[in-house]
Amino acid sequence: MNLRPDPTFYPSAKLAMQGPVENLAFTLMLSPDRSQPDGLAVIDVNPSSDSYGKVLHSLFMPNKGDEFHHFGWNACSSALSPLTGHAFLERRYLIIPGIRSSRIYVIDVKEPLKAKIHKVIEPDELFRKTGYSRPHTIHCGPEGIYVSTLGGGGKDGTDGPPGIFIMDCETFEILGRYEMDRGAQDKHYDFWWNLPRDYMVSSEWGLPPQFENGIVPEDLLSNKYGHSIHFWDLRARKNIQTIDLGENHQMALEIRPAHDPAKQYGFCGVVVDTTNLQGSIFTWWRSDNGTFEAKKTITIDPQPADADDLPDLLKGFAAVPPLVTDIDLSLDDRFLYVACWGTGEMHQYDVSDPMHPKLAGKVEIGGIVKKTKHPNGKAFGYGPQMVEISRDGKRVYWTNSLYSTWDDQFYPGDRGAAMVMANVGEKGGLNLEKNFWVDFPKGYRSHQIRLEGGDCSTDSFCYPSA
Repeated sequence: MNLRPDPTFYPSAKLAMQGPVENLAFTLMLSPDRSQPDGLAVIDVNPSSDSYGKVLHSLFMPNKGDEFHHFGWNACSSALSPLTGHAFLERRYLIIPGIRSSRIYVIDVKEPLKAKIHKVIEPDELFRKTGYSRPHTIHCGPEGIYVSTLGGGGKDGTDGPPGIFIMDCETFEILGRYEMDRGAQDKHYDFWWNLPRDYMVSSEWGLPPQFENGIVPEDLLSNKYGHSIHFWDLRARKNIQTIDLGENHQMALEIRPAHDPAKQYGFCGVVVDTTNLQGSIFTWWRSDNGTFEAKKTITIDPQPADADDLPDLLKGFAAVPPLVTDIDLSLDDRFLYVACWGTGEMHQYDVSDPMHPKLAGKVEIGGIVKKTKHPNGKAFGYGPQMVEISRDGKRVYWTNSLYSTWDDQFYPGDRGAAMVMANVGEKGGLNLEKNFWVDFPKGYRSHQIRLEGGDCSTDSFCYPSA
């Protein structure tokens, strides 16, 4: 145990921005046909290094068929909460769930280039202790590790609703379900919180039969995917309010609250509006009377396309929807990055006024129809997907795979894994870094990224920025 708090824990987002820059990134690799074990890549992101943009170390798991998707740290800046009993934890372990296998790996990265498996939690233990399956998002809280799930019990994950469970942040034992009263919540995806204000926000994707074998067109057109966000009393573990964004706003995914806990607002990305194929961003906020509200503040239009250039799933629409599949917010709460996986675009919005975002920058790369190449001339298969921002806000990293079966529907054929980075201008704007391109082993795809020392979709801050 440390005798002082981990130096990568910061009281406020502003102080985190002033910390050391990242030299390493950790990126998940998945085998889409499940013929190889999934893995973790440790990547050099130091521009002065001779191995810049190279995989320095790879750790592959002992099992096949896990389908790595999202992952997170055992501990982060939330450990500095005055309510915690764990202020002296280390940011040492990565918790990696298999979304398809329901198996969880705890990886020791104290020595990143010697990363090793510390513990494996088998699916039976997860089912037995929680009744949940398909673990998805990891967030380190003041007193434990919170894990959202996409499935309930039973073979197809529909025996009861999915939810959140908690793990001990030192032993990694599964403690049990989070929810005392889930209210209207019956699907799950992402979650995040405002710790000092003591509330949590969660979102919805769909149940396992709606995503595991690919998107179900009939369910999408019938508006049967998730379209609500839920607000919780964090400590009471009780759903206090649900906002339906409208059934046409299908798949309300990433939740991104303001990093400064003095601010009571945040953003949620919606994949597609079934009435017009738009992607959208909703701003949610807490009103003076304590209730929550939400309003659509960004819309992104589809792009017309010849049916011959489209996958079977989209031929009847004669257009490419943007497919907003990830969003991320810089630590100064200034720029929101929106991945348009379908059209092959990364958008940057100035959200200094969260109710009136303004487009500040855009990069085109990949895309179902455009297939825009990287500045180095290489083809970027698929489109921009999982986004991660450096703590200082000067670099934005992203990969290109969404989910194996969905990749195959929207981008038939193997397109190869990639990870790229764009530099951010002082007043906004994005420029792809020509010299940063990560090649991954053949047969793998790349998904979520974590940065050494924390990043913009990892840490929860307990104190306002001065």
